[in-house]
Amino acid sequence: MKRLSVLLALMASPALAATGPFFSLANTDFIVTLAFLVFVGILIYYKVPGIVGGLLDKRADGIRNDLAEARRLREEAQEIYASYERRQREVSSQADEIVANAKREATVEAEKAKQALQVSIERRLKAAEEQIAGAESDAVRAVRDRAIVTAVAAAAEILGKQSSAAERSAGIDKAIDEVAQRLN
Repeated sequence: MKRLSVLLALMASPALAATGPFFSLANTDFIVTLAFLVFVGILIYYKVPGIVGGLLDKRADGIRNDLAEARRLREEAQEIYASYERRQREVSSQADEIVANAKREATVEAEKAKQALQVSIERRLKAAEEQIAGAESDAVRAVRDRAIVTAVAAAAEILGKQSSAAERSAGIDKAIDEVAQRLN
């Protein structure tokens, strides 16, 4: 099958379609073929395929270098990404620790504040009880003083009605002597 396709291709070539002899300057197909061969010869003489190959090699090297650089940058980016992920995990764990410490400290401070409030309440209750006791003793003293004043006034009135001035004077002298003895 392969041989048949090659045979058919040769038979369908433009050289066979021209009229007259092929190797003649009047045949345009021969001139085109000859010009093409001269052109290819000039290209080979000036080493154009080597230059084109060198340019292609240079471009291939540039592409290779770009690919290597891209690979290196990708690896670097992956390392940076991994370090940021590590940092994020570290910061997240530190944040969790900070929150836990803050909760513990808040609990401790709340307990201290509760105890301080309890102590303050007890102190105020004690001060209020002392004020009440002081007010009570002042009231008792005031009532006692009032009772004494009233009793003295009543006694003076009763004694004034019952005794004479001489007896009263003697009673006062006796009371003064008695007070003096008790004070000494």
